[in-house]
Amino acid sequence: MTQYPATALLLAAGRGERMRPLTDSCPKPLLQVQGKPLLQWHLEALARAGCDGAVINTAWLGEQIEARFGSQFDARPSTIAAITNTTTASITATAASIALRYSHEGRDFGGALETAGGIVRALPLLTDVFWVAAGDVFAPDFVFAPEAVARFKASAQLAHLWLVPNPDHNPGGDFGLSAQGLALNLPKPAPGAAAPPRYTFSTIALYKRAFFEAAWCAIPAGNPAGVQAPLAPMLRAAMDAGLVSAALYTGRWTDVGTPERLQQLNSDPRQQP
Repeated sequence: MTQYPATALLLAAGRGERMRPLTDSCPKPLLQVQGKPLLQWHLEALARAGCDGAVINTAWLGEQIEARFGSQFDARPSTIAAITNTTTASITATAASIALRYSHEGRDFGGALETAGGIVRALPLLTDVFWVAAGDVFAPDFVFAPEAVARFKASAQLAHLWLVPNPDHNPGGDFGLSAQGLALNLPKPAPGAAAPPRYTFSTIALYKRAFFEAAWCAIPAGNPAGVQAPLAPMLRAAMDAGLVSAALYTGRWTDVGTPERLQQLNSDPRQQP
């Protein structure tokens, strides 16, 4: 098997305020969805694609996440096959295990560093091109395809986002999508006004290290001071420069942001593996 060309950063540092009281004693990425921790769905998908290295950032109750997954995620082919109903031939392409490392923002700085701050903190542990996915998103059909990594690596883009049709809780969407596959920083339309469609950012994306270096990001690599910084302003600036591409993903996807959404996921037979 060819070595997988990217690592992944799974974002698991948030407090999950809207999920309280469930997250008072359990970090949101460890909440059970269809019988397994939410974060495990991403790990299994990465293993199916052949990825053998990931970083998990933590803050709120982060010690529980490391205690649950340790330094190695066991991606046994028998487990993968049971989940995906893949053939024996295709199972041989999966990673035998995923080496896990942690960026403990809560331990090091007393709290989460927001998305850009957290990515820059973990940057020394990541490859030049890497995946980022939020650990509180359920997307069991998403494929972390090495071909997508190769196409992005060969492009001039700094980021590639997967957008989804707008859920009920975000009807106005986040970004537009051009016919040429570029993500667009479209303003929110006035009520009743005609406007190009906007889609919701799935939180799943590929990034290049260059996007988090001096030309675009003022935080030094490794974020030694623990600077808190959001990602959206950086993405919008890069979109305005034509340096962010995007694709529409129409598989199963849920932002598990409230107890009601979690309950719906666990009671909906269409979400079963």
